[in-house]
Amino acid sequence: MAKETNSKPNRSLSGLEVKPVYTPEDLANTDFVRDLGQPGEFPFTRGPYPNMYLGRLWTRRQIAGFGTAQATNERYRFLLDHGQNGISTDFDHPTLTGYDSDHDLAEGEVGRLGVAIDSVQDMDDLFLDIPLDKVSVSLTINHPAIVLMGMFLSVSEKRGVDWKALRGTVQNDSLKEFHGQKTFALGPGPSLKLTTDIVEFCTKQVPNWYTISISGYHIRESGSDAIQELAFTIAQGMAYVESALERGLPVDSFAPRLSFFFGCHNDVFEEVAKFRAARRMWARIMKERYNAQKPESMRLRFHTQTLGSTLMRQDPQNNIARGTLQALAAVLGGTQSLHVSGFDEAFDIPSEEAMRMSLATQLILSHESGVTNTVDPMAGSYFMESMTNDIEEAAWEYISKIEALGEGQYQIKSGLLHAIDTGYIELEIARSAYEYQLKIESGEQVVVGLNQYQSESNQKLELFQFDPEEEEWQKGRLAEIRGGRSPADVKSALASLKQDAQDDKNLMPAVLAAVGAMATEGEILDTMRDIYGEYVDPGVF
Repeated sequence: MAKETNSKPNRSLSGLEVKPVYTPEDLANTDFVRDLGQPGEFPFTRGPYPNMYLGRLWTRRQIAGFGTAQATNERYRFLLDHGQNGISTDFDHPTLTGYDSDHDLAEGEVGRLGVAIDSVQDMDDLFLDIPLDKVSVSLTINHPAIVLMGMFLSVSEKRGVDWKALRGTVQNDSLKEFHGQKTFALGPGPSLKLTTDIVEFCTKQVPNWYTISISGYHIRESGSDAIQELAFTIAQGMAYVESALERGLPVDSFAPRLSFFFGCHNDVFEEVAKFRAARRMWARIMKERYNAQKPESMRLRFHTQTLGSTLMRQDPQNNIARGTLQALAAVLGGTQSLHVSGFDEAFDIPSEEAMRMSLATQLILSHESGVTNTVDPMAGSYFMESMTNDIEEAAWEYISKIEALGEGQYQIKSGLLHAIDTGYIELEIARSAYEYQLKIESGEQVVVGLNQYQSESNQKLELFQFDPEEEEWQKGRLAEIRGGRSPADVKSALASLKQDAQDDKNLMPAVLAAVGAMATEGEILDTMRDIYGEYVDPGVF
């Protein structure tokens, strides 16, 4: 007879109990046909496609963005030359919040942590000599997404590229901004309306474009655990589906062009389980709740980014190991595209050397690790399938609470808006972040080089050097653009936009006209603020 001990059970990073040994008894209630199936088949637990990486490797999509459009274009070229096969764009804080580079609130932030985009001319320069009909493009923008998407479409049209040939994603996840990244420009209701405008327009006009990248990444970076990331992300996705249905769009017309964006932490098995659970949950939600008929509407596809919040300034080269572990978890979990954060990102925008190392990490996983030799190597593991079940069950508890806050036909949508207004989601994330920090400070959660196993070596890094003169250059360029356009055309376009907003029309056509008249992002967002009001964070703390 085994001797009893008083030791606490092991737990995953999110607090799920992890048993010493798993057996078939742990899967007694699991039906392998019902709950796993074959890869590429409902409920897609084992992957969205039958052959996964045997047919096509994931897209290597390292995000880039700093300074001016020209500077970021140079980084694009560097990444493409070193093995990247998809472009992803980070925008600076003024662009993310809908202000021009010469606005008082933009001072000191222009191009600092992303690229500055004020006008369609900047967008044209950003993709100089990039074949838009051949390279997949991701635009990491949310509340002003309708403006940046309008600029991108305008550039494509100017170059003679058919919108139907465009492939890529606009993040356009307005709701997560209120408890995730917090780069908001409008309130929850108006920003959700603009998100749905993009979905409606692109479904009809840009059919191969992913209209929302439903983002758990920013939720995780804000301090959530894996369960919260999964639950709140799935709930956001449900709210967007309900908003589009309310607009009158058939579910199978837009659902195939919804994608997801997750973060990936250090707990390898929990992260893999999270990805598997996400696919299964989404498939069942779309089929059973929203009556989707097409498999493409039920198939969850996602991009993964390894978490910058896990990177340490202490012994920064240790971050290469952290990024590799997280990337491995993403691949084992079946990601469709991947960004590995640079090992020096705890200090600043990643250097070229760090990005080269991140791309090499992906290439080594692709070609040297053996993890791509078979589809879903984790399937059938007593431990993995048990953890997948556990994390899904825990996520459903959160979703049920959000649904209980709602009312009417579209209960998740109204419940999520209520959860944002009351600060429920933000407080849950804050609680999780606080508890995790306490574990680090007490030493219960070991972080190598930070609270244990500190090194006395001084690792020298050649960090990215931001050029402060680029802010003044961008302001001067903006002044030139304003001076060279037709004031009458701009005034007319903005007046039409304002009228369409008052009439509750889809604003995408009016935005396209405004960017074509050389109206700036800030001018377009100010016009919207005149109608929808300026959002002020309620400060739930």
